[in-house]
Amino acid sequence: MSGMALIWAANVKGLKPAAKIVLIQLADFHNKETGQCNPSAQRLADECEMGRATLFRHMTTLEQCGLVTRYARGDGDGGRGANQYELHLDITLGPSSRPKGGSSGPNGVESQNETGGNVSKMWGKSLKGETGVVPNRDSNLTIEPVREPPSREREAGEAEKVLAAYPPDRLRGKAACLAQIEDAMKEGIASEDLRQAVQAYATDSAGFTRSKICFSDNWFQSRRWLAYFEKQAEDREKSAALQADHHARLACWISDRSPMCKHITAPQVTALLASKLVTQAQIQAVGLRT
Repeated sequence: MSGMALIWAANVKGLKPAAKIVLIQLADFHNKETGQCNPSAQRLADECEMGRATLFRHMTTLEQCGLVTRYARGDGDGGRGANQYELHLDITLGPSSRPKGGSSGPNGVESQNETGGNVSKMWGKSLKGETGVVPNRDSNLTIEPVREPPSREREAGEAEKVLAAYPPDRLRGKAACLAQIEDAMKEGIASEDLRQAVQAYATDSAGFTRSKICFSDNWFQSRRWLAYFEKQAEDREKSAALQADHHARLACWISDRSPMCKHITAPQVTALLASKLVTQAQIQAVGLRT
């Protein structure tokens, strides 16, 4: 983890909140000694709390404005390993704060979305010591346990909880509703997120006449929960981006031993330590306590 890279990422201007989350999370994997970042795409997507397709879309934006360059690497067995990412710490403006100059990044890098099968390649250049074989490609990551898929009984129980949030006097076709809810969960929608979307609709429609409230089977069939789900995801992304930016600024105060450190609270110190933006020694050096 490199504090310099995190502070740089937090100070980049002109990015959408979700793209900035990707940049900050990527900076968290930056090794200040080697200059390398090589998290797996799935790990990076998990840390950003977004799908891989969304991650790749925002990564392409970061490449196009010259903030990041991706390099494809092999795994030693003829397969594809985790990408290596290069952060261009001398660039601080995103797409909405600088003129767009096409899809090429610095040093003649051609950017393409990973979903298309190709990734960034250097023209006539290669990484130092790059052989295409990376034996310990995720050595800077922790090994996560494999998550078992939910059982049929668990899915049914979670679907019941989701349906229970719907206005009770407009319930209809329970079996069809549960089937639609279970299908949504199989697509990767968390049951709690789905329940909150249903609860949001119930709250919004509380003052409606009953005839204006959709019957539950039609509501789930038409996937009207999707608009609420997307709004919740957008709100979370904005909140996470604001929090990450605020923590990076606090970390900068501590790193510079600014007099403003006296305004940092104990919970904020705990959060900074947990995010590894500062060390315990830095906290003690400015006279703060957890």
